Amino acid sequence: MCRPTYFAVDYAINPWMDPTAPVDVDLAVAQWTHLRDTYRELGHTVDEIDPIPGLPDMVFAANGATVIDGIAYGAQFAFPERVAEGPAYLDWLAGHGFTAHEAKEINEGEGDLLLAGRFVLAGTGFRTAHDAHAELQEILGRPVVTLQLVDPRFYHLDTALTVLAENQIAYLPEAFSEGSRRVLARLFPDAILASAEDAAVLGLNAVSDGRRVVLPVQAQGLASQLAARGFQPVPVDLSELLKAGGGPKCCTLELRS
Repeated sequence: MCRPTYFAVDYAINPWMDPTAPVDVDLAVAQWTHLRDTYRELGHTVDEIDPIPGLPDMVFAANGATVIDGIAYGAQFAFPERVAEGPAYLDWLAGHGFTAHEAKEINEGEGDLLLAGRFVLAGTGFRTAHDAHAELQEILGRPVVTLQLVDPRFYHLDTALTVLAENQIAYLPEAFSEGSRRVLARLFPDAILASAEDAAVLGLNAVSDGRRVVLPVQAQGLASQLAARGFQPVPVDLSELLKAGGGPKCCTLELRS
């Protein structure tokens, strides 16, 4: 995770961002700190990378890389405003014992590349290039399943889909192309289908350890669906970071050794 010390909305690179709207950095830091402390209270280990001045979106650590089987696949950001985040995260990961691979193709880390059991679910359409899916498959030796995103509000896969457990996900069907909906229905016939209302507060930008699911407090309908399926919802408020299009998952890069 990365403390939002320099958080701001100085530019607009997704539909959530409005540079004319005021941002409360102190509130953003307080909400982020609560998220970090929630993970620790749940028994998880949290490592922190130092924030860098001039990189207001570095708080969204999920975009910094993809880390699976001890291998770190670096990010190559689509927008110049975020390009410097990729090397910062990859250097940190290499220095902490992960095998680092610099990406040749445009990708935004776990924003679009999510491990789901044997597969990596890979989003494309707005940020991550389709060629990055093939690059990741060659590096990991794991099957990668391409999913086409079609709604610019859900510009990353992790805004439209949550991996809850090895064989269970929740997602918003309308965020995907017709063919990708059919793929998801085949792979996850018992998936939780989120409502448009919960997706609109980034309710699907959640983090699950297989039982406890940390999600935005505003996504009350999704929380009820999760509880009905035996998961334990853990609501948090990241309303200030939502102004940049981020939620719990955006703030969280999972390190898998």
